[in-house]
Amino acid sequence: MLHPDRLFPSDPTQRDIARRLYAEVGHLPIISPHGHTDPSWFAKNEAFPNPASLFVVPDHYAFRMLYSQGVTLESLGVPRKDGGAVESDPRKIWRQLAQNWHLFRGTPTRMWLDHAFETVFGVTERLSGASADRIFDQIDACLQKPDFLPRALFERFNIELLATTESPLDTLEHHRAIRESGWKGRVITAFRPDPVVDPEFEGFQANVETLGALSGENTATWAGYLAALRNRRQYFKEVGGATSTDHGHATATTADLSDADAERLFEKALRGTITAAEAEIFRGQMLTEMAKMSLDDGLVMQIHPGSFRNHNPGLFERFGRDKGADIPTGTEYVRALKPLLDRVGNERDLTIILFTLDETSYARELAPLAGHYPALRVGPAWWFHDSPEGMRRYREMITETAGFYNTVGFNDDTRAFCSIPARHDVARRVDCAFLARLVAEHRLEEDEAAEVAVDLAYTLAKKAYKL
Repeated sequence: MLHPDRLFPSDPTQRDIARRLYAEVGHLPIISPHGHTDPSWFAKNEAFPNPASLFVVPDHYAFRMLYSQGVTLESLGVPRKDGGAVESDPRKIWRQLAQNWHLFRGTPTRMWLDHAFETVFGVTERLSGASADRIFDQIDACLQKPDFLPRALFERFNIELLATTESPLDTLEHHRAIRESGWKGRVITAFRPDPVVDPEFEGFQANVETLGALSGENTATWAGYLAALRNRRQYFKEVGGATSTDHGHATATTADLSDADAERLFEKALRGTITAAEAEIFRGQMLTEMAKMSLDDGLVMQIHPGSFRNHNPGLFERFGRDKGADIPTGTEYVRALKPLLDRVGNERDLTIILFTLDETSYARELAPLAGHYPALRVGPAWWFHDSPEGMRRYREMITETAGFYNTVGFNDDTRAFCSIPARHDVARRVDCAFLARLVAEHRLEEDEAAEVAVDLAYTLAKKAYKL
């Protein structure tokens, strides 16, 4: 099912160049510096239970499309918040995917799954209602073998480093267990403070109290609250090997308030009397506070704005966060980031990686900003744009102003473990195709393109994330 020239140009001259460039990068180790895989997989190293639990139940890319066509999440085995009944027969869940396989035609999800089916599990026939049980049995049989345990797959996938993402309230026991196990695979964490810096996050007041208990600081005061965050950042570095933070704010708004004004907002947040407008300012202030902390502790800062999260309230009520109901929004960066950049944008020892779900901002805002401020880099095409066309648009709109070296290579940002090699392969092929066009148009020499291809596939991520 996997054509060797997939995603390469149809023009024969460019295709030949792309093949040569891909030969330089296709075998490189995978650096996965940002994602959402479960560290317990690697700590416990237990077999994945079945194909449905591996490919369907945890993957919002898969069940989002099915839900859009009327397939209920209950029928796909997605756990309910209230513990209510959902489908528990993995074969029935798998058949739902197989019978609706046509829905994924032309999508990156189809490419990722086809790649995983064939390269990981040796599946060479197309998934369908007729083939569903055969393919289920083939994958299920593989999952019972030692070669398909999480650590064995990690090594087979040629992963040099994998970063997970945890809340400051996480004890990181799985990361500690990985480190103490003696296994050589490198799995690190990233610090995601949203639950304790967003006054509109569910349970914010209780979360801040727990933050205080974990850190031994008095989080009822502004100074104690900031000290607690510094404490947990250091804990994430020491126990989880963190080199980065991650911030999933709805917008790119930043602020640079006086300590007195920031403390007043914090007190209102703790009392539950903060308004929506004030909560937005407080989140913006916390981005600036996090940037200042990064200057002290060296953690790379990632900002992932532009998603209207939990857009479907009925779904959120039943299933919670990250269930495929997040929608991209228009996002402004030039004015929104100015308070932060006025404070730290010229710092050469700080790295702030900006992501967007608003492609219109690439050439107009993000590339010019990253092409000027030493602290800024542009993150790769993300989430809805982690796709062949999305990656092509990204390179076309970013490169002329920011170049290649104000970007940070690729990260897969996934919960779907078996899709990681597929996602990196897609990125490498698309980048080789883009570079091949520059070479064919005599805008870049082929030896230079080969160097860039290696940097995009491997070197830039290691450098940007201090790995």
